[in-house]
Amino acid sequence: MKYSFSESACRKDTNAEKYTLREELFGTEDVMPVWVADMDIDTPDFVLEAVKKRLEHSIVGYEEFPISAFEAQLEWMKNEHGVKFELEDMLYSHSVVASMSLAIEAFSDVGDKVIVQTPVYPPFFHSVMEHDRELLKNPLKQNEEGKYIFDIEDLKSKIDDKTRLLLLCSPHNPVGRVWKREELEEILEICLEHNIVVFSDEIHSDLVYAPNKHIPFASLTPQARDITVTAIGVGKTFNMAGFAMSSVAIPNRGLREKFLKSYKKVHFAQGSVLSHVAFEAAYRDGKEWLEDLKSHLWNNYQMLLEVCEKYSDKIKVIPIEATYLAWLDCKGMGLSNKALRKFFIEEAKLGLNAGLSFGREGDGFMRLNFAVSTTKMLEVIKRLDKALSLKYRK
Repeated sequence: MKYSFSESACRKDTNAEKYTLREELFGTEDVMPVWVADMDIDTPDFVLEAVKKRLEHSIVGYEEFPISAFEAQLEWMKNEHGVKFELEDMLYSHSVVASMSLAIEAFSDVGDKVIVQTPVYPPFFHSVMEHDRELLKNPLKQNEEGKYIFDIEDLKSKIDDKTRLLLLCSPHNPVGRVWKREELEEILEICLEHNIVVFSDEIHSDLVYAPNKHIPFASLTPQARDITVTAIGVGKTFNMAGFAMSSVAIPNRGLREKFLKSYKKVHFAQGSVLSHVAFEAAYRDGKEWLEDLKSHLWNNYQMLLEVCEKYSDKIKVIPIEATYLAWLDCKGMGLSNKALRKFFIEEAKLGLNAGLSFGREGDGFMRLNFAVSTTKMLEVIKRLDKALSLKYRK
């Protein structure tokens, strides 16, 4: 079966966050929202059909997380990413951000240091500060080709005996890197030397473009497995964020028991009946859909590259290896961050994420979500091309 992503359902009146908050965030509803990281692409039919079937039963009450759902995820992780977790390693979580907050609480104390590698998804540093931990920033750096890499020497120079946890974004949001094995091994060596736990956010691990391959941090070595808390789930892969369903894998029993102390305080329970069904259906039946989706996303990305190359002295797309989030280097436009945001809102009529929201390293950048239908992507391209043309080709 070949899936089509040429059109998608209208979300305007569905209370979708990216549409509902337009006035609040952009000061107008007259923008096409390409910011929050869910897809304007229909959730797979096999997921929705599984939920409809469950609703044929007339009771929707408390339910334990089904073993079969975790088994489907474990099989997926083994087949797709070559990592083997056990049932006892797995815990339900309603979001990666919630899991991150629990990890910060479980593996550090007030005043301890937590490593964050900016520019990065804003909850990484917000979660650290909200728990009264010290933010240890280890900014990524760009090499001669403009590719983002770890700054290992900077990391080594900043770690001390109060450093407890490293928050790893893998693949990385917003710069789109898929970390190579040798890069991750450098991080592992440092963390082992200093007894640092690694919280590895791998929520974008299924959205990797060939020839790149996601390497789960826990799969590096047995020692890596012992210091890693892995956050994974279906929300990004299958556009199921509204099911509030993810999971955490913690193979090391000692770490798992520490995590559970914080976990039980929150009373996560076992999640929603309908989310369980959707989660399992996605992992059981999603392979073909995902491959077609990635081809579609790559085509959208190529369209974005093409239009930006027309104005390459003004705006550049940082080459991505994963995710559906384009990191736009707009420094060539010579605008302040405020003026840059205004350009996209008022002239391009597009609602993007401001680069500064990902840390000061996002100065002069914007993030654009290209996970939309073909029809919507053509409109994004049309608006961006027109705005840039009017500004720079008068």
